[in-house]
Amino acid sequence: QVQLVESGGGLVQAGGSLRLSCAASGRTFSSGAMGWFRQAPGKEREFVAAVATIGGFTGYADSVKGRFTISRDNAKNTVYLQMNSLEPEDTAVYYCAVSQGRVPGRRQNDYNYWGQGTQVTVTS
Repeated sequence: QVQLVESGGGLVQAGGSLRLSCAASGRTFSSGAMGWFRQAPGKEREFVAAVATIGGFTGYADSVKGRFTISRDNAKNTVYLQMNSLEPEDTAVYYCAVSQGRVPGRRQNDYNYWGQGTQVTVTS
């Protein structure tokens, strides 16, 4: 079993920055892709960003491209999401996920394990 714990969420003004972290423990999949999703109130969970295990390949939702950066530290089994130029529309619960596959997919079904989420609130 894999446990994922997110941290770094909080309240920030528009234009500000936050850095989310997600630490994986247990039966970790060092070869698995990792990703971030988010769910705003009343909306479905959506893809934010993902990163492959090796090679540095990343993918982003159009809504965050150029503002968010995903990275990972395989030695620490941790994935990060640096969020800059935050907008009120970024307000959501952010979830990290890990896949048993190497390809950083954009669908929820591409991932096998999920964290509990961390709240990000951006005020105008």
